[in-house]
This record gives sequence, structure tokens and C-alpha cells, in this order.
Amino acid sequence: MTTDAINIFWLRNDLRTEDNKGLYYSLTTGACKTLLLFIFDPFILDKLESKEDKRVTFIAGTLKNLEQSAGCSILCSYGKPAEVFGFLSANYNIAGVYCNEDYEPYSIERDDSVERILSLKGIKLHRFKDSVVFAKNDILKGDKTPYTVYTPYANAWKRKLMDEPEQLLASFYSGAFLNKLVDPANMTHIQENGSVNFFRGVPELSRIGFTDTGHKVSPFVHVDPLVIDNYEETRNYPAVAMGTTGLGMQIRFGTVSIRKLVSLALNHSQVWLGELIWREFFKMILYHFPYVVDEPFKKKYSFVQWRNDPSEVERWQNGNTGYPIVDAGMRELNTTGLMHNRVRMITASFLVKHLLVDWRVGEAYFAGKLLDYDLSANNGNWQWVAGTGCDAAPYFRIFNPYEQARKFDPKNTYIKKWIPEFGTNEYPAPMCNHSEARLRALEAYKKALEL
Repeated sequence: MTTDAINIFWLRNDLRTEDNKGLYYSLTTGACKTLLLFIFDPFILDKLESKEDKRVTFIAGTLKNLEQSAGCSILCSYGKPAEVFGFLSANYNIAGVYCNEDYEPYSIERDDSVERILSLKGIKLHRFKDSVVFAKNDILKGDKTPYTVYTPYANAWKRKLMDEPEQLLASFYSGAFLNKLVDPANMTHIQENGSVNFFRGVPELSRIGFTDTGHKVSPFVHVDPLVIDNYEETRNYPAVAMGTTGLGMQIRFGTVSIRKLVSLALNHSQVWLGELIWREFFKMILYHFPYVVDEPFKKKYSFVQWRNDPSEVERWQNGNTGYPIVDAGMRELNTTGLMHNRVRMITASFLVKHLLVDWRVGEAYFAGKLLDYDLSANNGNWQWVAGTGCDAAPYFRIFNPYEQARKFDPKNTYIKKWIPEFGTNEYPAPMCNHSEARLRALEAYKKALEL
């Protein structure tokens, strides 16, 4: 193991062995075998509020399923990626390191630092586009600048896809070459108690400071075409069983190929295809305009005078606002780590517009709770609701929670599921008057835009 050259495939948000572009090229480039590596990154894990995080359990469970499908163990590490690769490159004969691209600011910085470390040993970091169909500068306007409005971006996205659909959506049969994987069981020099810890296989979560939440991970990702067929009719109704695909976590962690999902969307639902394009649009915005992580895309909205009342924020977080559709959504989020997409918009709008709380407060709360949390989508959608984003709802569009409930939960089925005291004296009165809160928000935004 110390003399034979190996490739390393660095698993990140692509936790699957089938149709994995980076893994495919790692397995089929040269004669050497491939070692699977996953790094538990403390920069990411240390930001989690709880050591009982279902997302960490999901990752560990998915990695264990991967070991079964791969037929060998995964080398896991807990440490800074640059230090992990510094150790590996100093102790092993590495022909190349392969990974799939990630487009978040920290991820780009992380990968660049790893690339510099590897280059000192003459090792190339091979990066591949796998989590999206189009990325970076693939879709640009005629003047070579990025789109900042969704509709023209989506139209350009579809045109470019139709130019060469077979090539862009082609599968990479990585699963056919798993016999070229190498098991880390016999690796020497591996340390388990240093600045960088290694594990020959997926460790128990207690070994990296976390507790297993018991969240079960199915080894199979089922995509029901019937749900996609009916998506346009059912997607806005939170009480409808299987009204949406429920693939948020799978897409987020790459347990299913985006090429497969786009192919399904093309054959079954243009509306669902639009949702997948929104995902890539927000990734493109984050890549080209990384300042949106901390600031409004439209700088003029920096002057909105937020109220940011801590007691009101707490009532929103706990689902005790007195607005049933809002409270049902927040209680679903707090209980399950999930929330129906329509209700996400309603709860976000209520916090920002009714309570005049800075959208970044809500974005951070969702980031800590959502199992399918994705920085670009979370940021993009919160800025859309707040009216501060690149392609946002106008600031004067304010959801009426009562009308939203009447339209999308007419029998209060969803509301009653999450609010057992609904309709009794135990349920609180509304914490604000809708009409008054709406006028207050309009005035605050108007003043900010006049500055």
C-alpha cells in the first residue's frame, strides 16, 4: 500500500457509486486502483448547534451503505482537508486525487488550498462538474456576464440543454468499475489520535464527538415518476401525501444523480424541471456574487430598519405566533427537520414582513434546522421572500397567512396535524394584526429605498 500508486476519490456531496462522474474518472484513469476517502471537516461540524444532528447521522449512514455497495471500506478522516492531504501525500504514492466540484465560497477556498498542498508533491487535483448540469460560466448573457433574473436564465438553460441533451445527461457508469477500489484495511502509517485522525471504515459518531440520532438511511433512493407527473397539481398542498418528491436530502448530499433527475423531469414535468433550474440558478448566483452570503444582493435594501424583537423571533421559532399555517410550518421544521416548500415561503414572509425581522435571522435558523439545508438555495429563497435578492418578489408582495391557509390547506388538515390545540383556548391569539403589519412593512421598505 505504501509503494503501489493509487488514485484517491474524495467523497463530498456526491455520496453514491452509480453515475458519479468524478468517481468514474478516478476508476478508469490509468492502471492504479482507487481509494475512497471521506473527510469529516471540523470547520463545518463545529458550526452545528447540536451534537445530535440528523444530517451527520444521515451522512454516516449513507457512507455505511456506500461501503456495502462498493464492497470495501471507506477511509474516513476527521481534520482539516489540507492537513489530511498533506499527510496522505507525504506517506503514500498518489497518482491523482479526484473529486466533484463544489461551488460555495468555503468549498472553493478549501479545494484551492488542497490543490496547492498536492501540487507540492506533483499530484494533480482533478475536479469534475457532477452536482449540476450547468455551472460557473456555462450559462452567460450575450455580453458574457451572469444572468441575474431567473426567467431568461431558465430559457437559456433549456436551450443549451436541448443543443446536446444526450451528451449533457449521459450517465457515467462508475458502478461497473468498483472492482478497481482498494480497501484501506491494510494501510500502514494511519494514525487515529493525532491532529488528523483516520479511521479504516466509517467510524461510530461518538469518535468524532457526535451522537447517533437513530435516523435510518435507506440504501435505495426511490424516485416515483407518478409523483413527478402530478407535481404541478399537488406541489402547493402541504397536507397531500406524496405531493412533492421528498428528494431534498438526496439531492443535497448527492445520493441520486442530478442527470437522472433532469432526464425524469424532461419526460414527466416541466414544472419540476423549473425547480431543478432554480437550484442551479441560485448556485450560479452564489458563485458569481459570493457577497450574498452576508449582504443583500440589491445593496439598497441594506437600509431597511429591522425591528428584530427577540421575543417575537422566539415566538416565530417555536410556532406560537397565533397564525396557524405559520405555526404548523415551524413546528414541522422543529420536529422533523423538514418543511413543505409552500409553507417555507409563508413562514419566511411572516418573519420578514409581518415582524420586520432581518431575513438573515430566519436564514440562520433554517440553516440550523433543515436536513436538506443548502447554502445557495436557503440564501436565495430567503432573499427572494425578503425582496432583497437578484430575482426577488417585489417588496410590496406580502403573503396573507390566512389566505394562504384557505387556498392551500382548506380543511386545516396540515394545520391540525401540527397544532393539536388548534381551535381551543390553548392556542394563542395572533401576535400582530395582518393589515397593520403589512402597512408597517411597506412603510419601512419605502423609507429604506428613499435613502
